[in-house]
Amino acid sequence: MWAMPTCYAYDVARVNMVASYFLGVRLGAVARRRESAKAHVADVNTLDIMRRRKMRRPKPYHHGNLREALLEAAIRLIAEVGPTAFTLREVARRAGVSHNAPYRHFRDRDDLMAAVAAQGFRELTQAMVEAAGEKTDTLDRLKRAGLGYVTFALRRPEHFTVMFDAPLSKRKHPDSAAAAEQAFGTLLGFVKGCQDAGRLPSGDLRQLALLAWTMVHGIAKLAITGRLPFHSNAEVLKFGEFVIDQSLPVAR
Repeated sequence: MWAMPTCYAYDVARVNMVASYFLGVRLGAVARRRESAKAHVADVNTLDIMRRRKMRRPKPYHHGNLREALLEAAIRLIAEVGPTAFTLREVARRAGVSHNAPYRHFRDRDDLMAAVAAQGFRELTQAMVEAAGEKTDTLDRLKRAGLGYVTFALRRPEHFTVMFDAPLSKRKHPDSAAAAEQAFGTLLGFVKGCQDAGRLPSGDLRQLALLAWTMVHGIAKLAITGRLPFHSNAEVLKFGEFVIDQSLPVAR
């Protein structure tokens, strides 16, 4: 074996040491870049996940009139489950708002139903007045107002059901009670006009108004619950006209 010169062995060792140093530095740099890349990917994934979660969150409700939106959602729900089986939480879900949002306008479910009833009574009053129109004959105005009552029920069966079937306290819900009194007061006015013109017999105004009310209310209730043997609103109204003509105690 040839003996390797000492100086040569030293140089080789030094070269190996330097190479190892630079190779280690380079490998370390590569490893750091890899870790940095992994961290970057993790950050991107985290941001993407957060973005997706944010997109899945319910969008805040931006309707201009939250109260009206809740009323509309309640009416749609009442049409499906009736006036006593729905919840405020379900109304909120259908309106696209948080389950606490309804409490900004309504104390509880009964308060919301009272608002539906009040809206219905106001529309009923308007329907009777518009149906009576500008008729000059007072009895004809009363008859037309009665048909307007039935027409309202056919057009707004959910309102009609809440107005007369939901157990609402007049003391707790004075707005609904006031709207109901206004509707009945409108009917009283039509009946009094007939009495003053001699078209209905004189006597107890309230009794005659109740007679007129029960006639049209019975027709309306039977119609919206499918109890009458008619297949169109026109047939229902024709029957209503017949009942009114045959039942009002017209003065002779």
